[in-house]
Amino acid sequence: MTAAEFDEAFTAVMPRLRRRLLALTGDPHDADDLLQETYVRLSHRARARTLARQQQPYAYTCAAALNLLRDSWRHPSRREHCTDRLPERGWDGGFATREAESAAASLLSGLSPKEAAAVILVDIEGLTHDMAGERLGAHRGTVQRNRMRGLAKMRAVLDAYETGVTSVSTTKATKAMKATNHHQ
Repeated sequence: MTAAEFDEAFTAVMPRLRRRLLALTGDPHDADDLLQETYVRLSHRARARTLARQQQPYAYTCAAALNLLRDSWRHPSRREHCTDRLPERGWDGGFATREAESAAASLLSGLSPKEAAAVILVDIEGLTHDMAGERLGAHRGTVQRNRMRGLAKMRAVLDAYETGVTSVSTTKATKAMKATNHHQ
């Protein structure tokens, strides 16, 4: 049986086979997955020309699908499992963490101590402006202003890095900060 003949035969029995699988699994998604897995399994054989022409294509495809379904019942580890947790990240030896820390330290070193403190407390530690102001002994508005200036300087450095400019003067950073404040 050629691949084209197989595709034609499978397409003809597919609606009936899907109804059967839906009745067996009770879930349209599982039925569709099983239908697709059956197609893939049999199409490999058709493309390798090891699949013989079947007198009863529906019976043959149904038997193949039922075997796949039974395998999933026998080997539950092969089934997908829903979870609310994200998969673990791959470990790169801590390189990405160190690289991010180095980049953050480099960006923060270009700020005044007050600006750096405001950015660290609000953006890194997650404090509110009021809580950061209490820690720094400053008013909430002062913390906000220092944070915005610091972020504008950091953005200017990052923008310059992306465009290939080697150094960014504080006047450019100040202009970027004023433009940011003007747009807000």
